[in-house]
Amino acid sequence: MNKWGKSLGAVLLAGSLLIGGLALSGAFQSPEKAYAEDVQKNIVSVVGKGELSIKPDIVYLSIGVSTTAATAEEAQKSNGGKIAKLTALFKNTWKIADKDIQSTQFSVQPNYTYSEKDGQQVKGYIAQHTMQVAYRDLAKVGELLDAASAAGANNIGNARFAIEDTSAFEAQVIEKAMANADAKAAAIAKAAKRSVGQVVTVIQNDDGNNPVFYAEAASMSSKAAADMAGGTSVQPGEVSVTTQLNVTYELK
Repeated sequence: MNKWGKSLGAVLLAGSLLIGGLALSGAFQSPEKAYAEDVQKNIVSVVGKGELSIKPDIVYLSIGVSTTAATAEEAQKSNGGKIAKLTALFKNTWKIADKDIQSTQFSVQPNYTYSEKDGQQVKGYIAQHTMQVAYRDLAKVGELLDAASAAGANNIGNARFAIEDTSAFEAQVIEKAMANADAKAAAIAKAAKRSVGQVVTVIQNDDGNNPVFYAEAASMSSKAAADMAGGTSVQPGEVSVTTQLNVTYELK
């Protein structure tokens, strides 16, 4: 009888401690929860967007050479000679600095053919070498591309226009984004019959780019080969400078 009495007492004591511990834990946690709910009821979060349209001052050109030959060594050697000629053209004739010429892709791969009789076979090799060339005289971009083509470039990609020094425009585009956020927050507060208080947090959201610069109206077109007086025409258009701000305000 004493044994059962002691066991029952131990169970009741453990249960009391467990209930008391939960109650004590709840007592410590509830003020924090109540505070969080109170804050959430009195804020508004918006996304402010800022954008500027500006004429670009630099273009990044993708210019390369592809060469086919019977062997990998022959393809690579021939392609290397054409790339060397192109590089000399850029540096000597067009006065492009070493820092503005960068190799972006190089490969030597077999060229496969297939027939029902022989199956898949290697028919020569293709060597490819592509460079990115930065150029600042935008009025002469078409002439540069024509000169590169005449020197052996047969793999010319799209022109990418940009702003080289972004720092001069960062403050302007951020101010536009903040003004946009203010207007949105004010409209929401008015609809809710409240007023906007002070800013609680501001987070710039540009995926690592502050701000983002991208070509918006760039275009490239080639004249017909038969038109000897023609050439490549490149219109830089404008680039857009954008940023986004996630802004949280107090509501009064």
